[in-house]
Amino acid sequence: MNSSELRSLAAELEDYLGDPHDPASRMPYERILDHDEREEYPYGFVNLLQRWGVHEYNIPEAQGGRAGDVETGFNLLRLIARRDPTTATALIITSLAFLPAWIAGTEEQKQYLSDAMRQGSRYAWGLSERNHGSDVLSNELSAEKVPGGYLLTGEKWLIGNARVSDGLSVFARTKESGGPAGYSIFLLEKRRTPAGAVEELPNERLHGLRALDMSGIRLDRVFVPDSARIGAEGAGLEIALQTSQVARTLIGSIALSAVDTALRITLDFTERRVIFGRTVSEIPYSRRQLAECFADLMIADAVSLGAVRSLQLVPEQTSVWSSVAKYYVPTVLESTMSQLNVVLGARFYLRAEPHYGIHQKMLRDMLVANFADGNTVVNLKNLALQLEGLLAAATDPEPAARATAEQRVGTLYGLGRELPLYRPWDQQLFSRGRDDALLAAPAALAELERLAAGAEVPGRARLLAAAKVAGELLGRAHVLREECARLRAELGREYGQSAELFDLAKQYCLLHATAACLHTYLHSAGELADPLPDPALLLLQLERLRRQLYPHQAVTDSGVVDEVMAVLRRLHRENRLFSHWQFRLAERGDLTLAQA
Repeated sequence: MNSSELRSLAAELEDYLGDPHDPASRMPYERILDHDEREEYPYGFVNLLQRWGVHEYNIPEAQGGRAGDVETGFNLLRLIARRDPTTATALIITSLAFLPAWIAGTEEQKQYLSDAMRQGSRYAWGLSERNHGSDVLSNELSAEKVPGGYLLTGEKWLIGNARVSDGLSVFARTKESGGPAGYSIFLLEKRRTPAGAVEELPNERLHGLRALDMSGIRLDRVFVPDSARIGAEGAGLEIALQTSQVARTLIGSIALSAVDTALRITLDFTERRVIFGRTVSEIPYSRRQLAECFADLMIADAVSLGAVRSLQLVPEQTSVWSSVAKYYVPTVLESTMSQLNVVLGARFYLRAEPHYGIHQKMLRDMLVANFADGNTVVNLKNLALQLEGLLAAATDPEPAARATAEQRVGTLYGLGRELPLYRPWDQQLFSRGRDDALLAAPAALAELERLAAGAEVPGRARLLAAAKVAGELLGRAHVLREECARLRAELGREYGQSAELFDLAKQYCLLHATAACLHTYLHSAGELADPLPDPALLLLQLERLRRQLYPHQAVTDSGVVDEVMAVLRRLHRENRLFSHWQFRLAERGDLTLAQA
């Protein structure tokens, strides 16, 4: 799907759902908060989105759906999640449950599940267990081979959609000794088992996503036929990890959307609230807070842009891109939300008014992006295992690898570039030292310097300053490589699990995010609508990244903040998504609550 088609599709969905502040719209904040208060699964919202056809963008074209680009589904989820992360998560779960079949299933299995999803069936992804969490190689639910099929025995717990689903994709031990080749995946259709065979566990009450079904199942020698096994016996771990790569990338849409809504709500307040003779937005400290929150959101947007598109263009590198996005996006945006809480003040604590109550819900709901489908530690560990190879490639690259990366980043970060058809089975579990974002960063830095030399004042100063900060950050790749070598020499066998190595993995995420900001600025420029791209915003983004290393050192002044604030205000006034995509949102009515 090209960029023009995606923008039209996004506008169509927005118009269909309507203004969330309007109680008469299809998906208003008032009803969303009511579901949340009563902890009632959002059947109505899921059904109306299915009537619109949102699920079609998760069904492969080969099976009659419209899914060719992951980016399309990702952005549709953002527009849903900016209203209700719970509904978006419920939809994500069904999509993830289908992925094992998309990756390794037979054509018959793919078609069967596609038809079922098209008819409104819901599915769950039965991976985690009560006693093992992220340690999937300790999972105990077993699949005993018997003539014609398998007997499933055990429990899956903290499974989204477990009680409301029609079926589950279940990760099960097929070899008593376990191990990497000891697990397989099965499709368990509840309606094809004897009554009561699938015991549904009680729904767990949640801090956020309160209306979501989060429960589990218990099985005792439940039969599934051979045709229910997805992929080869023993291939379950690889399929599950490939599925998790997609999950880690998609779940960031929840955090992005939550902060978009929270920033929009905060601006509604600060642009109208008068205190000490002027609006809150005009107070220098509050003004900087708003500009910084916007810059943080746009960094996360750039990181997500590359990560989502990497699933299709460089699936061999997805293990790196998905882990960077899964660590960086929710971690940073949780801090961003805390800043917005300070600016909004006491109103974010109010539950009764939908305009401010939704901010509080977003604050709770976005936390799921941090721990679902691999928490912070899991993703940092994945990066730590590959860190030495990644840093070696970045600091001493092969000319051919760098040239290839420089060619590909135009598509990875170019909104106007079309992607090849999504082939999830091509995703690999290790990148072999490749990260095109960093490999192509030196060329991007040189291009930024070239643009700065030809730019007019004050853009020239902003771009030159941005290039200086980016060069400083990217130069840390050499420092990180030296630190890795020193740590290995000092710690020996303890090196791979050391806290110090995990800290270096965090810093690597900063380098990747820096490269993402540069590439997005350069390669999406032709697709961005005024007021983007903006040199002052790029500079503030880079300062925000640098502040994670030097928290008390600024490189911007009030002039930069004013320019970024002007960009933010315009996007807000014109009712566009706070994203490089800048999707047009549903028309807003009179926000009388915001004037209270």
